[in-house]
Amino acid sequence: MYRYFIQPQLNAFTNSLIGYEMLIRKYADGRWQLPKDFASIPIEDQVPVMAQTAKELSLKIKSVSFNLNRTQFIDPEMSAALIAAQKAIFPVNLIVEVTEEAADKNVTIAQLKRQIRHFATHGIQFSLDDVGTGINTFDHISSLLSLASEVKFAMQNYRRAHMTDKIHEDLSFWQQIAKKEKLRLIVEGIEDDNDNHMLNDMDVAYRQVYYYGQPHLFELKGDKKD
Repeated sequence: MYRYFIQPQLNAFTNSLIGYEMLIRKYADGRWQLPKDFASIPIEDQVPVMAQTAKELSLKIKSVSFNLNRTQFIDPEMSAALIAAQKAIFPVNLIVEVTEEAADKNVTIAQLKRQIRHFATHGIQFSLDDVGTGINTFDHISSLLSLASEVKFAMQNYRRAHMTDKIHEDLSFWQQIAKKEKLRLIVEGIEDDNDNHMLNDMDVAYRQVYYYGQPHLFELKGDKKD
């Protein structure tokens, strides 16, 4: 069985909830687990649960974020399912965050652009995740910025790569890019008060991750209670 865990996205200056990121989990061996291979999750299992979760959240939020790898993002069957889901949850906005996996190496920027434009005609927004790290460096994704609605900056990626001293500099760079391209900038990986104060000083409003609320299971109507 698959269900979504949800994590809040906040405007820290107004203390208001702006949306949720939905993180899929599989129930196996008596506990909820992170799937080992997201691409192997059948579309018919994944999308209906996403749509129902978003629909039941719709009175509380304006948007829900949903992760796909690049191969899934351009898949025609997934595309049709997400367009139907966006129609079902309107006026809540569906935001697709595109991740990178080894199997995605043959997906081209041109393919991504075509799919982003196709989704946009149906009200589905596009988010560039983990900007500044991995494959999502400025040189690699600059041509996609004009088609995006938001960029997400993950401080935890810098810490894992032992580049903590570059967080402020690179975040300042992406803050300017977001301002120039009129994009939302959401920061993840906020660990403590020092991070929080830095973002306050930088005037970064939109934030997500454990400091503000750990992902938790969103129980759907009809789920059995223990």
